[in-house]
Amino acid sequence: MDAATGAMGSLIPKLLELLKEEYRIQTRVKKDVEFLQREMKSMEAALRKVAIVPRDQLDEQVKIWANDVRELSYEMEDLVDSFLVRVESPAADQDTFKGLMKKMANLLKKGKTRHKIADAVKHIKDQVQEVASRRDRYKVDSVAANQETTSAVDPRMLALFKDQRDLVGIEGPREDLIKRLTDGDDVASEHPLKILSICGFGGLGKTTLAKAVYDVLRPQFHSGAFVSVGRAPNVKKVLKEIIYEIDMNEYGAIQAATLDETQLIKQISRLLQKKRYFIVIDDIWDIRSWEIITCALKNNCCGSIIIATTRISEVASTAGYAYKLEPLGFNRSKELFYKRLSIGKGKNTCAQSIDLSEKILHKCGGVPLAIITVASLLADKPREALSEVYNSIGFGDGDNIQVDNTRKILLYSYYDLPCHLRTCLLYLSIYPEDHEISKYLLIWKWVAEGFIHDKQGAGLYEIGERYFNELVNRNMIQPTEVEHQGIVTGCRIHDLVLDMIYAVSKEENFVTLLGSNESLKPPQINARRLAIQYRAVEHDDPLISIPMHQVRSFSTICCRINAIPSLSRFQVLRVLAIEGCTFREDSSFHLENLGSLLQLRYLGGLSSHITELPKDIGKLRFLQILDLWETGIQELPRSVGLLSRLKCLRLGKDFEGLEDWIGNLTSLEHLWLYCIIPTFAKEIGKLTELRELKIECTEASDENFIDLMVSLGNLQKLQVIQVTMFWCDFPGNSCEDWGYVLSRHLRDLHLPVKFSRLPEWMNPSHFPHLVHLFVEVETVQAQDLEILGRFQELITLYLHIDDFTIPDFVGGGAFPKLRHFTCTAKPRFLVGAMPCLEYLEYVVWERFDGDFDSIKNLPCLEKINVSLEYATARDEQEVRVALIDALMVAHPNNPAFYTN
Repeated sequence: MDAATGAMGSLIPKLLELLKEEYRIQTRVKKDVEFLQREMKSMEAALRKVAIVPRDQLDEQVKIWANDVRELSYEMEDLVDSFLVRVESPAADQDTFKGLMKKMANLLKKGKTRHKIADAVKHIKDQVQEVASRRDRYKVDSVAANQETTSAVDPRMLALFKDQRDLVGIEGPREDLIKRLTDGDDVASEHPLKILSICGFGGLGKTTLAKAVYDVLRPQFHSGAFVSVGRAPNVKKVLKEIIYEIDMNEYGAIQAATLDETQLIKQISRLLQKKRYFIVIDDIWDIRSWEIITCALKNNCCGSIIIATTRISEVASTAGYAYKLEPLGFNRSKELFYKRLSIGKGKNTCAQSIDLSEKILHKCGGVPLAIITVASLLADKPREALSEVYNSIGFGDGDNIQVDNTRKILLYSYYDLPCHLRTCLLYLSIYPEDHEISKYLLIWKWVAEGFIHDKQGAGLYEIGERYFNELVNRNMIQPTEVEHQGIVTGCRIHDLVLDMIYAVSKEENFVTLLGSNESLKPPQINARRLAIQYRAVEHDDPLISIPMHQVRSFSTICCRINAIPSLSRFQVLRVLAIEGCTFREDSSFHLENLGSLLQLRYLGGLSSHITELPKDIGKLRFLQILDLWETGIQELPRSVGLLSRLKCLRLGKDFEGLEDWIGNLTSLEHLWLYCIIPTFAKEIGKLTELRELKIECTEASDENFIDLMVSLGNLQKLQVIQVTMFWCDFPGNSCEDWGYVLSRHLRDLHLPVKFSRLPEWMNPSHFPHLVHLFVEVETVQAQDLEILGRFQELITLYLHIDDFTIPDFVGGGAFPKLRHFTCTAKPRFLVGAMPCLEYLEYVVWERFDGDFDSIKNLPCLEKINVSLEYATARDEQEVRVALIDALMVAHPNNPAFYTN
């Protein structure tokens, strides 16, 4: 059971907020709110204890109690938000008689509202007291796992006892690891300890691979041990197991003694002091356990080996060289599938089943555990059962032991997540299979849903980015990135993980999904979050008429829309996202009644079908994200300037420009827009919380640009500056003498400025975190390259040089992390420079002499592209010949190359 699937995390801070003097709630109500705040904190503590235990191991009464608390937390948050919305409604214009009368009416209305809220708080208090009494009756605070369910054998243990003749696809990785571990072992006694980790998604076969390597190499060592740690590690038990496998006699001696971890570590160190040993530490989940265990495994210069297996990338990199285990290729997957079906290598099912078999294997995604599970489902069934199995792959009902084992193995990863990450992961269940999820929009949705809370000195998006990276680190999501640039744009979810979170989300009533052909059922009418996928929504769709008063989040993804429920029917909506959808020309979808969504935090997606916003958008005082990137909106109502809580504003290509009210949006963290003339440049300097600024302009005056640069100097939290001004040429000479200092937090810098040479302020001491840099200069000198080479975090560099000449790149570790380099000149690379460079692009506006000899000094080069502007066919042919000579003959990687 998950404590975080309700609204508890965001509710408790709001209850504290409500007690502030400025809200002036009645004394009786204040006492009730104080009671609720104390009681909900107590319930949250109890829920966190419950959350540690997997749901299938909980007592049924505890599950019911936890479900009630979750639903109660939603109701309470809706109540508190409705109060905050009303007491913070826009003030009337007091300068007119009409405005004064309107203010009087609002005060009366607020008085009635407060009485209604007082009655609602009393009702909620009664419910909380009843739920609290049941907590005491069920002894929830002392909850423990059901012993009957926890005593089962760990399904991962079966991997240790597989016959290697039954394994498929393991030969290549096994030989790779054996070669890496044994290279240079001619004289073992002169070699240090070798440590290697195997990392990957649950079910890939990390334990199986480690055991295969161990079985081959173990005879070459004096001592060996293969021990498992697990998600809830007992380090003392693991240390004893190592002693048992090293020396059973010694283990018998320590059984009678009571030894702590320190004494056990000393015992192991003594036993291995002069021995060549091979030890596998399987299934490590945290760095601390690894550090304690390896205290006993010292480097005795005998050529010993330690292998660790883990699902968590950070643990793998801490342990040593990280070998990332990849899924099986399609042919290997098919071989394993048919082998498990006992059909035999290379044989197929009947012709009618081949396509469906391939679809099944695609869904398994090369994960051996999934393939074995599906094969076990089909083992005793006729070929006609393929369709039924394909439709039920994942976490559906069934008594098959392989399905049960697969479920348990994946849930280990889920229950190892802290509560806030579980919530963020479950939210991904709004997306369909094989969907590429935008990292940017996902994180802002987490913010709008209340999953992310303010921390001192960090923006909400920045905190969300840490959550995203942690899910990547734990191999729960697969990042998608711009090739060679280290820019993560989004993620995908393995089908098995998606099936898992679909199942958990459904069980917890976290997200309700409606697919293309699904009919609405009674439980779905009480949905808190409603996600529509691949559905044709027409006027007669039952979706249009079901109750929406409790829906907090409404998302449509890849739908064909002719109508959606009237916005006036949503009472507590916080997220409205319409993404990747198509609209008929006569579609009745519009944003009428948008101003009634007083609790809305996120408005995004939409489409070019939307060409204007209603003027009453200014009523949405809690709106945090306004994403109009894909719309046809050309201008914004002036009332947008009233949205003081707005944190993200994205405006699309049809947009014509902002007005001076942009300076009122002082909570903005991200601003993306296209515009014609940036007359608002001075106003941007007031947005002191801004972290990311992306502007593309078609026109701008020198005065506008100078105003913009002065404004940027005021924004000391900026991390991304991408300013592109087409058909504008701003000389950078005068910029070099300006007194502005850009933010030290910059990670991405792209300015439309041409400098005479690299300015003094563009150096690593000013920008220690810079990752991406676009810089245009008239000429480059050797000392400029030396400065650029000292940026320790730089991954991409676009260096535009007017005179097309460049000195040799310094060696000795210059540009240590650079992966992508584009240059308008022909550099020579000395040994040691750019050791990680993968992509090299020359953009040349004059005849190229074709000398590529120095690229042999780039050890990681994968791809080279030469763009020859104004080149003749003969020039291009000469370049191709020179490239072939340099790459095919001189470069060991044989990189791909292109000319255009």
